[in-house]
Amino acid sequence: MSRTRWLFIGPDGLRHGWRFLIFAAAIVLVVKFLEQPAIAFLAAIFHVNRNALSAPAIIVSDGFDLIVILIVTGVFALCERRRIDSYGLPISEAFGGFFSNGVIAGLAAIVFVGACMFISGGMHIHGIALRGTDLIASPLLWIVAMLFVGIMEEYLFRGYALRSLWRGAGFWPAALITTALFAGDHLEKPHENAIDIGMIFALAIVLCVSVRITGSLWWAVGWHAGFDLGQLFIIGTPNGGRVPQGRLFDVTFPGPAWITGGELGTEASYFMVPAVLGTFIYVIWFLRRQSLALQHVS
Repeated sequence: MSRTRWLFIGPDGLRHGWRFLIFAAAIVLVVKFLEQPAIAFLAAIFHVNRNALSAPAIIVSDGFDLIVILIVTGVFALCERRRIDSYGLPISEAFGGFFSNGVIAGLAAIVFVGACMFISGGMHIHGIALRGTDLIASPLLWIVAMLFVGIMEEYLFRGYALRSLWRGAGFWPAALITTALFAGDHLEKPHENAIDIGMIFALAIVLCVSVRITGSLWWAVGWHAGFDLGQLFIIGTPNGGRVPQGRLFDVTFPGPAWITGGELGTEASYFMVPAVLGTFIYVIWFLRRQSLALQHVS
């Protein structure tokens, strides 16, 4: 085999690194040329302010992105003669035990951070912010929105991308590369700082480890959705300087930024450090045992 052919072709055909690059390029091209016009069109149809931090705006934007990711992943699955759910989201495990476990763990992490902010005086709760039918509609919309966020972001960064690099270079290089991309994607937030990016990077590594332990993305999807539901809807923390619309509590954050995260929200709070560490310990010790137990039963 010539050196040029060896560079591109391996035992399984096109080398997995090149597959990852083609996958990433396809996503980037669609996002660059189609995302904003499509989201603007959908927002106009459904009368949604796409610049607001609200459940309807998230459903529109992340819903479109999820469709794009499913289509691109589906094309690659067809080329590789695999099922579209074979990259970490098996339909047979959808919203099952790993997912519900992840939701509880994600909510526990954000409740810990919120409780620390409240006890330290960094957060004041003035009552319930919702009234009338919004008490029913807003929670439902936020649950749907956070499910879209969890599935979309996890399948984008830890679905085909992680699996292709994993097969080609091993787990840890794949985890570090996809995590760096995940953290880098958050740099677009205004006034981003080191603690916020550091916590996002650390959390992404933990979620990659959960994929390795459980063999699927469902725990990570549940954790991601539960954590974001807690921080945006229940606590109502700012995110990138924007305040969530339709949040549960009427809250203010008079404390210093190291407690509250400032305009970046809970992910930039120093209380996230023990929360991330606790999540990592849980994944390594308890989620591993649960996974082994389920494998033994099956």
